[in-house]
Amino acid sequence: MSDDSRQYRKNDAPIRRFKDMDDEHENAGADEFAELFQDSLKQPRVGEVVEGTVVQITQDFVMVDVGYKSEGCVHSEEFMDEDGVLNVQVGDKVRVLFQRNENAKGHLVLSKRKAEQLIGWDRIAEAGGEGGVIEGKIVAKVKGGLTVDIGLPAFLPASQVDLRPGANLDRYLGQSHRFRILKLNRKRGNVVLSRRVLLEEERGQVREQTLETLAEGQVREGVVKNLTDYGAFVDVGGVDGLLHVTDMSWGKLNHPSELIKVGDKLNVKVLKFDPVKGKISLGLKQTMPDPWINVESRYNTGDRVSGKVVSLMEYGAFVALEDGVEGLIHVSEMSWTKRVRHPSEVLTVGDQVETVILGVDQGNRRISLGLKQTEQNPWTVLEERYPVGTKLEGQIKNITDFGVFIGVEDGIDGLVHVSDISWTKRIKHPGEVFAKGQTIQAVVLNIDPENERLSLGIKQLTPDPWSLVPEKYKSGTRVKGKVSSVTDFGVFVEIEEGIEGLIHVSELSQEKVPSAKDFAKVGDDLEAVVLNVDTHDRKIALSIKALQIAIEKEEMQGYMGSQNESFSSFGELLKGELNKNNNG
Repeated sequence: MSDDSRQYRKNDAPIRRFKDMDDEHENAGADEFAELFQDSLKQPRVGEVVEGTVVQITQDFVMVDVGYKSEGCVHSEEFMDEDGVLNVQVGDKVRVLFQRNENAKGHLVLSKRKAEQLIGWDRIAEAGGEGGVIEGKIVAKVKGGLTVDIGLPAFLPASQVDLRPGANLDRYLGQSHRFRILKLNRKRGNVVLSRRVLLEEERGQVREQTLETLAEGQVREGVVKNLTDYGAFVDVGGVDGLLHVTDMSWGKLNHPSELIKVGDKLNVKVLKFDPVKGKISLGLKQTMPDPWINVESRYNTGDRVSGKVVSLMEYGAFVALEDGVEGLIHVSEMSWTKRVRHPSEVLTVGDQVETVILGVDQGNRRISLGLKQTEQNPWTVLEERYPVGTKLEGQIKNITDFGVFIGVEDGIDGLVHVSDISWTKRIKHPGEVFAKGQTIQAVVLNIDPENERLSLGIKQLTPDPWSLVPEKYKSGTRVKGKVSSVTDFGVFVEIEEGIEGLIHVSELSQEKVPSAKDFAKVGDDLEAVVLNVDTHDRKIALSIKALQIAIEKEEMQGYMGSQNESFSSFGELLKGELNKNNNG
């Protein structure tokens, strides 16, 4: 039975009106009477929801024609949205509640808002009240959740929005869904809904079906539900499986967000399924061909290839050559001349670079790349530019225990070993002679392009003084010098700058000397004769004893007046003494 019929029975006023009309129009035809009767049924009644047409809009009211003898009025604010904008136009069809008869101005008093509430509560009743299911549209975000339009405003708590509620509720605005009615309070006008309950019910049904048919090796469509540092959880039909980051791409990923995002639909392969524990392992890359298959046929040693720098490690940079295929540029292969400590000194992530393939290891999925090989190796032309013997000048870049490094060209340093600093001086540490940043000259001694080594010498700038020693200091030559050092076994005497001779303790005197340290001290002036010269070991043997003996014999010869031809001169006396020493 319709609302109109129920209302008609409750109110017999129309019947009395029709009796009066029948008396007044007893001569009218049956058709006219029937038409008047139907029109009377269409007259709105207090408390009834009727449809009308907007005929006029004023500042305060919206005038609606509901088929009554006079128009009805609705407060304009009932047609305004949250921003205060009036969203109705003349000619629009609207549903309103007939509140009461004419007001002071002769207009019916109508309400759009109360009509919506009445309709909404009717819909709730039709849905079955609490526990029932009703459709609605999410229209606004409020404290603690969302507002849903189901004919009247209903509250959807944030915890009941989705299976995994997120902080961003704005993304649900404007969406229409089915909801479970959790609580009702008509007196207060409160309605609480849940979408999550329905989703869990649906998920449970789908989950059972999925678990019955799920098997390893299957490829299934899934939806990304959540991302973590180590992977993503994918819903493959009411059941979540773990898609590990290592199974997302044949290439290298630092984080799953580089490839996928929440809400993405994916075709994934079931790698492992434990029905007892309900654990599922999924793979994405396994649904695509392995790019490393036959990689050796596509990439050959010596080929020039371009790629994008995808990550930097302390030991090198990874370059993507194609999807899933990456090569490594080791730090040692980034520059011919610079000592690269970290790849970031040369490259940045995202750089497009050209490289040379140094090696391909398909079994271990490794491709070695070289960056410096795209340019000419400056070490290969160094011999042409600096032949052995070339004099050059450079700044000292570094000083070590074993030598000094001199900058020759940008990124190319030459080493002067400590042994090549001086012909004659004993240098314990190069820092005693040079300072970092000092500009000095040197001579090219050797170039080793393969090992990238350049050997320089400083002492080679001048002739080796020892080359003149054998001629200058022949055996028997009388020399003078200062004591440079004293040891237990003898005294070292500097006979000229950088050239020393040793007077062994046995050659210090004709008498036995217990210790050389008791005989002389550093700085003393001594005179001796050369016993012999060893140019190979750069040693000169001196003797004071031989000199003393020769002097005594000469004095004795002079005193005795002897004119013996064998010892006619001091030189011959000394020579004889030396021969005794050598033969003795």
